Amino acid sequence: MSRPSQKGAQRFHLPEPDYSRPLFKVPEKTRQAILEKLTLLYGKKMADFCLPEVERLMQVYWAKKSPEMIEFEKGFAPADRFTQEDVVLITYGDLIYDPDSKPLDTLANFCRKYLRNTINTLHILPFYPYTSDRGFAVLDFEQVDPRLGTWDDISDLKNDFRLMFDAVFNHVSSKCRWFDEFRAGNPDFADFFIVFSTTSELTRDQLAVITRPRTTPLLTEFLTLNGPRWVWTTFSEDQVDLNYKNPKVLLLMLQVLLNYLWRGADLLRLDAVTYLWWEKGTSCVHMDQTHAIIQLLRAVIDAVAPAAALVTETNVPHALNISYFGDGNNEAHMVYNFALPPLVLHAFQNQSAFVLTRWAKTLEPVSDSATYFNFLDSHDGIGITPVIGILSPEEIDMMAITAVEHGGYISYKDDGEGNLNPYEINITWYSAINRSDADESDDFQVGRFLASRSIALVLQGVPGIYGHSLVGTKNDADAVLAEAHARAINRKVVDAASFARALEDPNSVAHKVSMRFSRMISKRIKEPAFHPNGPQQVFDLHSGVFALLRTSRDGRERILCLTNVTADRIDLSFSIQNTPLESPRFYDLLGKAFVEPKDGRVQLALVPYQVAWLKAVL
Repeated sequence: MSRPSQKGAQRFHLPEPDYSRPLFKVPEKTRQAILEKLTLLYGKKMADFCLPEVERLMQVYWAKKSPEMIEFEKGFAPADRFTQEDVVLITYGDLIYDPDSKPLDTLANFCRKYLRNTINTLHILPFYPYTSDRGFAVLDFEQVDPRLGTWDDISDLKNDFRLMFDAVFNHVSSKCRWFDEFRAGNPDFADFFIVFSTTSELTRDQLAVITRPRTTPLLTEFLTLNGPRWVWTTFSEDQVDLNYKNPKVLLLMLQVLLNYLWRGADLLRLDAVTYLWWEKGTSCVHMDQTHAIIQLLRAVIDAVAPAAALVTETNVPHALNISYFGDGNNEAHMVYNFALPPLVLHAFQNQSAFVLTRWAKTLEPVSDSATYFNFLDSHDGIGITPVIGILSPEEIDMMAITAVEHGGYISYKDDGEGNLNPYEINITWYSAINRSDADESDDFQVGRFLASRSIALVLQGVPGIYGHSLVGTKNDADAVLAEAHARAINRKVVDAASFARALEDPNSVAHKVSMRFSRMISKRIKEPAFHPNGPQQVFDLHSGVFALLRTSRDGRERILCLTNVTADRIDLSFSIQNTPLESPRFYDLLGKAFVEPKDGRVQLALVPYQVAWLKAVL
């Protein structure tokens, strides 16, 4: 896949649909797959009724595709949807503030100046009008928040970057028009939400088994034209869940999804998708119907936009998380690798890569059309749930305690029986890795920070980097106090002018992090061995070293990636004879030095937190 900076007409849609062309003919295999999923969700009669509408939506979207795009997709290979060149920046549209510029313009200027040759994809967190939760209580899925900019500003970013949009399809704002229509008694919206006349319609036993990601009540009372109603609110009283048992909801959200593709989305992040379907007497997560909805969306996307990708965001235990790959070809194209952040944090807190290594050995290639999204931090926190069963309860408690000692906070969820359990650690990644009151130099802490970041860069998959980690932002405790929300600690809006001064100051942490991080990324994107579909093999070389061999798809290039997760020097000595590592010598891409094996053994000294990428020289 070419770099987005190499502009091509195949990346852009028509401004209006062209209905003069022949209508898109849905392939029979796709048609049957969609019908099968609709039948599972709604029964045969309703499935037959809904199928023509799905086909119509696909045809309308197809009419918006440019001839160049259609021609480009004829030769598109799913195995090349992602390459080693793909690195995603996760950012709010207003992460950087300039009083003289629209936020999206400010973001565009920053990205073009500092990221053009390293980052090729921007995940702009929800940029729609909203009422709460920093964008995730959406008022209107089809508009850009005027405080950020316009659709033209989004299109302008598309000139230089691939784009990931949030599909916040589990819920809407309680102030959105759809919910207003429901409260006003509009029959067209009567079944758009999950509604009960009284709380007693859900028994105590039924409530107890429902998985809750928050401590807030599951049901919230709203006054309506027809009297008080209790509405399902998974995340907060301002976020009302949509009712996918109503096929009109699914069809409308499919229309929104296709509209996002037309507006320039290359990747579609399905936020909180695990909560889409509810049934009394169940946990209401990971339902067969939820997987069926994702599979339906995948079938549609593969048919009309084969170069696009669905990305599932499911902050759950690892085995359940990767279930959203389906069979590797029928659900998510990419899954957030949620176990990675806490396991990397655990490795650096304990100065041992043992658990991280053991887990990484279990990671299997998914398919040529699907891969992992390897991130360490995001706009939320570091999830704890994904490592349940990988780390012991005692290890999880200690990880959380250490994070609090580093200035972080712990968010909790309700287990259904009134007990509060840790859900996530709220902290910036730089502060999670480095203690602010430690007697250490900035250079030492920057080295530790970048050593941790290197692991997400080399694992099989596509790396994602939250904006604040590009510059090593520390905890924003003042924001937590001001907003009374623990997640605010990692959501600081930075002043553009002071930000630029810090990046240009060679003595600042921001400059040191950004320069060294950019150098690592620039090395990664040039190496075919880091292709997301390239094989990987994890080695036990030393308890303090995470060791990973990456190989290009054609088998011609190999890179041994070594990360010292400790504050000590480690002297490595290992045999490479008759192993995949066997090579006459290696070149360290980061250290710019050759490593010469002797008598079939590599001997190497790694200083504290050193990262070495040893490329086999054949």
